[in-house]
Amino acid sequence: MSTSMSTPTSTPMKLSVIVPCRNEAAHIDAFVASVLAQRLPAGTTLEVVVADGRSDDGTRARLEALAAADARLRWVDNPQRITPTALNRALGAASGEIVLRMDVHTTYADDYIAQCVAALEGTGATCVGGPWRTAAATGRAGAIAAAFGSRFGSGGAASRRLDYSGEVDTVYLGAWRRAELLRFGGFDEALVRNQDDELALRIVRGGGRVWQSAAIRSWYVPRGSFTELFRQFWQYGYWKMAVLRKHRLPASPRHLVPFAFVAALVALALAAPWWPPAAWALAALLASYALAALGAAAAVAPPWRQPARWLGVAWALGCMHFGYGLGFARGLADHLLRRRAGAHATTLTR
Repeated sequence: MSTSMSTPTSTPMKLSVIVPCRNEAAHIDAFVASVLAQRLPAGTTLEVVVADGRSDDGTRARLEALAAADARLRWVDNPQRITPTALNRALGAASGEIVLRMDVHTTYADDYIAQCVAALEGTGATCVGGPWRTAAATGRAGAIAAAFGSRFGSGGAASRRLDYSGEVDTVYLGAWRRAELLRFGGFDEALVRNQDDELALRIVRGGGRVWQSAAIRSWYVPRGSFTELFRQFWQYGYWKMAVLRKHRLPASPRHLVPFAFVAALVALALAAPWWPPAAWALAALLASYALAALGAAAAVAPPWRQPARWLGVAWALGCMHFGYGLGFARGLADHLLRRRAGAHATTLTR
């Protein structure tokens, strides 16, 4: 049973949590229990709307049982099986004045929802959220989590700074006033990935504000293997090109850096057989990147204490940057050749 926090909101309101979901039988019970146990602002009520993407692992049966046990939970069908359609289906079924996106593979502080509401009311921003924290982990998942939190890994994005509160170009997950979210058009269903970044870009360019509050705390569970991480960032890069095609300009120049790096490597490799200095330039560029990645990894995993973790973090950084850059290049090629996204770009890793 959720409890209310002592500070009341200005007027009673209903809060809607929208959740994309597919094949989460192993996690859905714990997730729903954690959301329903949130400490809410006084005078508010909660509903949770889960959009299930035709799960075939027993998730639907669990959702039906959980919804029968607690009227605050409902589920809707998402036949397209992708995240943006799930979010829009859940949004269409939601009735709260404030809408909060929450994901199954994330854990939340018990005041997460309350802090989102406080940030919306206190800042007047269109969208609010917290920094992108990663859950504590060991082994490869721990190395990947450390790479996520590295400024080198994120290009200095404010959304990875755990102590930062202020305006940003995007936030993790997000919360909105329902009327404003609908006014900005909801989530772009043409974007299998990056639909949250694109919505934030639309909001900022439409005169709204996106605000990060360090008091909004959640912990994202990263991928557990370097292959999955590479695929994840390949898809981010691929669909970032789609966002760029739609808006003509990136939200930040850092979104272009991984592609520029990969393009420079390819250009030098192609030129090397015909122009010997290109081979030296290629070697120097690769060596410079390796040193930078190892140096960034040393900041979070000192090699004299954690040599294996140090190398794992550096490798994870490479998976992120090369995956993103190559995915962006494939997206650019598909755009120039006017090809539709195929299975390589629409099959998600989770």
